[in-house]
Amino acid sequence: MVMGMNLLGKVFTNRRLIHLCANPLSYIGLRVFSTTNFGSQLEGKCETNNINYGYDGLGNMGSRVPGELRFTGSNGDDAHISQNFNFGCLNEVDSHDDEHCGDDNDGDEGECSGGDDSLEVLNSFQGSHENREDTRRFEIYESEFRHPLVREVCRLITLRSGWNRKLEGELRHLLRSLKPPQVCAVLRSQDDERVALNFFYWADRQWRYRHDIIVYYTMLDILSKTKLCQGIKRVLRLMQRRGIERLPEAFGYVMESYSRAGMLRNALRVLTLMQKAGVEPNLSVCNTTIYVLAKGKKLKKALRFLERMQLIGIKPNVVTYNCLIKGFCDINQIKDALELIAEMPSKGCPPDKVSYYTVMAFFCKEKRIEEVKKLMENMVRNSNLRPDQVTYNTLIHNLSKHGHADDALAFLREAEEKGFPIDKVEYSAIVHSFCKKGRIDEAKSLVNNMYIQGCIPDVVTYTAIVDGFCRAGKLDEAKRMLQQMYKHGCKPNTVSYTALLNGLCRSGKSVEAREMMNASEEHWWTPNAVTYSVVMHGLRREGKLSEACDLVRQMVGKGFFPTPVEINMLLQSLCQDGKIVDAKKFIEECLNNDCAINVVNFTTVIHGFCQTGELEAALSLLDDMYLSNKHPDEVTYTTLFDAFGREGRMEEASELITRMLSKGLDPTPVTYRTVIHRYCQWGRVEDLLKLLEKMLARQPFRTAYNQVIVKLCDFGYLEEANKLLGKVLRTASKFDADTCHVLMRRYLDKGMALSAYKVASRMFSRNLIPDLKLCEKVSKRLMMDGNKVEADNLMLRFVERGCMTPQNGMQL
Repeated sequence: MVMGMNLLGKVFTNRRLIHLCANPLSYIGLRVFSTTNFGSQLEGKCETNNINYGYDGLGNMGSRVPGELRFTGSNGDDAHISQNFNFGCLNEVDSHDDEHCGDDNDGDEGECSGGDDSLEVLNSFQGSHENREDTRRFEIYESEFRHPLVREVCRLITLRSGWNRKLEGELRHLLRSLKPPQVCAVLRSQDDERVALNFFYWADRQWRYRHDIIVYYTMLDILSKTKLCQGIKRVLRLMQRRGIERLPEAFGYVMESYSRAGMLRNALRVLTLMQKAGVEPNLSVCNTTIYVLAKGKKLKKALRFLERMQLIGIKPNVVTYNCLIKGFCDINQIKDALELIAEMPSKGCPPDKVSYYTVMAFFCKEKRIEEVKKLMENMVRNSNLRPDQVTYNTLIHNLSKHGHADDALAFLREAEEKGFPIDKVEYSAIVHSFCKKGRIDEAKSLVNNMYIQGCIPDVVTYTAIVDGFCRAGKLDEAKRMLQQMYKHGCKPNTVSYTALLNGLCRSGKSVEAREMMNASEEHWWTPNAVTYSVVMHGLRREGKLSEACDLVRQMVGKGFFPTPVEINMLLQSLCQDGKIVDAKKFIEECLNNDCAINVVNFTTVIHGFCQTGELEAALSLLDDMYLSNKHPDEVTYTTLFDAFGREGRMEEASELITRMLSKGLDPTPVTYRTVIHRYCQWGRVEDLLKLLEKMLARQPFRTAYNQVIVKLCDFGYLEEANKLLGKVLRTASKFDADTCHVLMRRYLDKGMALSAYKVASRMFSRNLIPDLKLCEKVSKRLMMDGNKVEADNLMLRFVERGCMTPQNGMQL
């Protein structure tokens, strides 16, 4: 994800620097695996030895998906936030912030202007702009994160589930003692971005306290790495109200958040917002725009935007072109990417190693090794960029990531032969790739080779082996490997044990996994949220639902909160097991413990009540949703309608749909099918047509009446279906013809050949050609019934249209 607008964080051994500059993209450093995560180039980070080696494959540990592991131990930037934070009565972050934001046109800052037309914003700065760089730089040292005040504030924040006036008073007193860098340290110390945002809002409302500019930009930076686009937009609006200068980078952060949420049009509208705010775009914002367009596979628009940049005097840099190269690679237009690299020197911007690494990553994914080698030669010949340790690290990681361990190992050997120091990180990546393929022996052999090379394996390498044994079902060997880690002076960590617990749960030994987790203190490791999630889903899969619920309670008690997805899977299992009341109690407990409950969770339990016919309980839970500020959606109302319709309670069912429409919710295709099915089941055609008119006024659905006719035919209401035929014969589509064929077949099955003939005649009059074979059957039946004239007329229609030749005996 693009990081072009970030207040850049350069991490050093003894301090963290947060840079505030108008063109942070100029501070680009090469990362070892920059092509694996292209956004790293836009982050402005130069980290050749500080890489997050979850390796993606091993790194599945933070996905919080049952049975999957992620060795980073977190949900990642784009994960749904699972905790609510309420300072006193303040709760600014609503439950929709971590979902798609939608087109919420506030009207106060011009955000409802056309998405793609926002590219024309650059024209308003024609000839008035030149590249600028703001050299202001704010520094946050590592010592700020260890400051006693910062640590105490963070401790109080962790007590949010038991928040009271006393704790709030303590926090208010500490806040006034914090310096701006320390406030930033508090915000960055929060694992949950929504918690950080709530603290930001709470602090802003305190008397005798005012956020410094660095705090605003730090909050924007944090939110730009999430999908909380509503929250980041509010922070930007708050800056305007507080009179804080909004640099182009501030708007770039908002673009980035929208981009993470997959909302391309909203991201581009930020340019219009900048124009209305009187803020001129700079290179970093333009680079972000190009990246957003490229990520959205809008390369033609990205190229047009590049032209406009140059017209107003913003000269592209290597990052600009690298964004385009990445975009071409993402849509498999590798030829265009290579051509762009070849053209860059003539544009006064020679390619850097990241330009080549981006294309190499594509070739590694496709296992086009010869082309990788050729590209390395071109680096030297055309750009005088010689392959170095970073180059080989990039190739090794990308090949390992995509399961090409043998080729990765070959490059590792080549790097060693050329004298480049290969550390345990590269070895570990290949080890994990072997383990994913079930090639444990080769992985162990490589570990032994690491010792020979003087490269001592670390906990990540050993954990990869443990995970590999678990994948292969060799749990005893996985346990022995954990013991060997101690012998080699490498202490297993939480990730190592979680890998083993995941293997036990996958093998149906969830009880043993829970016992091992309960004994974690004896082995000096601490379960995290992923550990609890793994064991909870193991118990759920084995049908031990009561134990799974107890584990969630224990999990919440430890300060870890399950995600709405995890909660929903447990609710589904409870409902499928017939324990609907227990499911309702569980969702109430989750609400009381500030877990992130969403509309899907409520709908799951409502569906459970509907399946068992407890409709009053389902309606009661619908009311509880409103009381909990969780608004039902189309699926909720459709589920309830179907349940009431199944019981024949059509008046109450109709009220639910009317209520849904009054709430501004649009009926979905599933809603239409459900409504049509239930009304036709009970033969309530008139009532159905009245309700359909209301629904169609809200959300058009072209095949609605086609479905009505088909369903009426299914339930035997042929005459009612025939009366509606005129509503589908207004067009000459194939779908309309198929609907008529259904009615003709039903008439034919009932022995009503003359009625089928009339349907065919109406089709001909609307320039629709009926099915010939079906009409031949109708004609034969007409002859048997003594309707020779109609039978001949039907066939004559086909002759007139050249669909068949006259038969002997046919009257012409």
